[in-house]
Amino acid sequence: MADTPPLNVSTWKEAVEFAPGVHWIGALDPTLRTFDIILKTANGTTYNSYLVRGSEGVAIIDTVKEGFEDEFFHRLESVARYDEIKVIVLNHLEPDHSGALPELMRRAPQARLYISTRATSMLKALLRPNREEPFEYTTVTTNDRVSLGDRHLRFLHTPFLHWPDTQCTYLEEEQVLFSGDVFGCHYCDVRLFNDRVGDFRFSFDYYYAHIMRPFKQWVMEALALIEPLKMKIVAPTHGPILRERPRRYVAHYRELSTSTLSREIGDTNKSLIIFYMSSYGNTARMAEAIYSGADTVEGVRVSLYDLEGGEVAPFVDLIEDADALLFGSPTINGDAVKPVWDLLSSLAVVNLKGKIGAAFGSYGWSGEAVRMVEDRMRGLKMRVPREGLRVKLIPTQEELDECTGLGREIANILVGKEVQRGVIEFSDLT
Repeated sequence: MADTPPLNVSTWKEAVEFAPGVHWIGALDPTLRTFDIILKTANGTTYNSYLVRGSEGVAIIDTVKEGFEDEFFHRLESVARYDEIKVIVLNHLEPDHSGALPELMRRAPQARLYISTRATSMLKALLRPNREEPFEYTTVTTNDRVSLGDRHLRFLHTPFLHWPDTQCTYLEEEQVLFSGDVFGCHYCDVRLFNDRVGDFRFSFDYYYAHIMRPFKQWVMEALALIEPLKMKIVAPTHGPILRERPRRYVAHYRELSTSTLSREIGDTNKSLIIFYMSSYGNTARMAEAIYSGADTVEGVRVSLYDLEGGEVAPFVDLIEDADALLFGSPTINGDAVKPVWDLLSSLAVVNLKGKIGAAFGSYGWSGEAVRMVEDRMRGLKMRVPREGLRVKLIPTQEELDECTGLGREIANILVGKEVQRGVIEFSDLT
């Protein structure tokens, strides 16, 4: 087994065997600094591809990004002929894994392509510009198997990690899990293996936070399939190959995907958080009245935060575990204020679908902020069961009482004491 490749990215082009007949044939991209527009990559990334040799043929699992084909094919050719390739598996069709597929299929036309049941439309859309005729393929799901003679590949249906089409492939005889993007990270190190490379913990957690975090529910369902497997090695599509204590990374995924709030307040209690900004104290008075109303409902833990005194990242963590969210903003120049938008625009990394939402705010002239915030919450697939409260300038006692009623109403909805109003939400239709 080639344990540690030469430390020269520009000249090292050989495949690396990490289990009997199982080779890494991917590509290195050490100069990449931004991936998918939003992810920072301090020392680049890898596009991991794998080759499995059986007694009756060769399988290629995932390819590389367009522009890295030469490196990929050079490594492939160092350990196999194209006419030996019987199986090509794409665990995920994102372009960084499917870029070399058209050329691979041209060089190995006898190979059969295996993809998940959800990947068919993506395959046609992604590769349409490259071919007049679509590829022939076979769709697979959990426990479907492909034989390479003395070796077998078994598929696990693990959708939405992080695209709808994602799946994992398990080499039964060697107990290697080819996990796709799951358990991966953007970290480039020619030493390849988790027990050889530098400290990549930050990259691993950063990748989870930006790629997997919005899909925690799907992560937990995938873990239910993965955890029972006998596992010597986890081979993801990005970053180090996990051969030392691979189950540690599986367990870490479960930890990252588990709510910490439920351990503090229990599964039966609900969390309601009120965020607000206030220029003259009027929206603040509304927020305090809403707080006092919600706090009267047993079984609801209510929190109140002035956005002027906080930072976005910790608030996003709080929001992820909350059951209901209320946002208060004054209207300035026909808009909600920037700190409110900063928080609302940072919520794409968490799953808000089905959480209860409401808006409120004081205004001087036209009062557009409340409606705008409500539209944003609906766009995030939250449920907005009632119209928000708008108060012109200083709230009267009657208006503050209405705010108290709003807090009590939302809290009662959370604990099932009050039925949500008959509002049809977009989230119900998807």
